[in-house]
Amino acid sequence: MSTRTRTALGSLELPNPVMTAAGCGGSGRELAQFFDLAKLGAFVTTSVMPQPRAGRPTPRMAETPSGLLTAMGLPGPGIESFLERDLPWLREQDARVIVSVAGNSVEEFAELAGRLRNEPGIAAIEVNVACPNVEDRGRMFAWHPTAAAAVVRAVKSNARVPVLAKLAPDVTDIVTIALACADAGADGLTLINTIEGMAIDAQTLRPALTGVSGGLSGPAVRPIALRCVYQVHAALPTTPIIGVGGIATGLDALEFVLAGASAVAVGTTLFHDPSAGPRVLRELEDALAARRMSLADAVGLAHKPAGYVPPQVRPEPKVDEPGELKERLP
Repeated sequence: MSTRTRTALGSLELPNPVMTAAGCGGSGRELAQFFDLAKLGAFVTTSVMPQPRAGRPTPRMAETPSGLLTAMGLPGPGIESFLERDLPWLREQDARVIVSVAGNSVEEFAELAGRLRNEPGIAAIEVNVACPNVEDRGRMFAWHPTAAAAVVRAVKSNARVPVLAKLAPDVTDIVTIALACADAGADGLTLINTIEGMAIDAQTLRPALTGVSGGLSGPAVRPIALRCVYQVHAALPTTPIIGVGGIATGLDALEFVLAGASAVAVGTTLFHDPSAGPRVLRELEDALAARRMSLADAVGLAHKPAGYVPPQVRPEPKVDEPGELKERLP
C-alpha cells in the first residue's frame, strides 16, 4: 500500500482514506464476496441500536433521476447480535471497524458506548445523531447543537476509542452544530448524512415511500456535501473530517480531500458497484500521483490562497521484481 495515502482521524491511523458509508455495506459479508475488507481504510457498520428493529414497511427505497431515496427505519438485529455474530467475523477479516451507533435517547447512546467499551477490534465509534429523537417529538439530535453535543458527550464519556459525529446537512447552520460536537469531545466529524426528500408514484398517485419522505443520497448530494465539508474545515481546520455524499470515482474523492476531508466514505455507489471501494482508492492514488502530492498535502488545499504551490512528492520507487527497485526519473 502506498505511503502517499496514509491518513489519521485523531489518534486513529489508517493506511488509506477510503471507507464504506454506514448502512451501505451491510454486515461486511456482502462486500467481502468482492474484495478484501482489510484493503479499505476502514469498514463502517450499519447503525447498531440497543434492540432489534424490523425497520419501516416496504416500499422503503425509491430511485430518482439524481440519486436514491431511502426510508429504512434503521433495521437491524441490535447490539447483542452484533457483538455475538458480526463483530467477531469482522475481526477475523482484519478489517479496521468503525461502529456506527444510533439511539432514541441520550441514555441509549451512552448504553451502546458502554457495551462497546471493552470489545477488541473496534477502531472508532461513529455517532449517528441524524436519527429521530423521541424525547423531542421525533426531531433529530443533529438539528440542534445542544442535543447533538449531549449525545457526543455521553458517548465520549463511555468510549475508549475515537468518537466521530455524523451530521445532517439540512440544517440552518451546520458549522454551529459541528462546533458544538467538537466542543463536546468529538475526535472527528462525518459530513454528511442524507438529505430529506420525497418522490410520488405517478401510477399509484401516492408517495413512493411508506414513510412519505426519505433520505436522498447519490450524485445529487455531492455539491451540498462538498459545501458542508469546506465550511466546516474552514471553521475547524484541525478537526478531522470524513467526507460522504455521492462519491463514485477517485476524482470525486479528491474533491472532498481538497475541500478539507482527511478521509472519504463510499456509499450509494456500492449498490450497483460493490467493488467501488478499492477502485476509488486506486483512482485517488493515481490522481495524487499525477499531481505529485501526498494525501496530507492535499487536505484542505482548496482553502489555500491563489498561487500557493503544494509540496511536490518524488515518485515512489517502481517494483519490477521481488527485491529489485528501479527509480523513476524525477
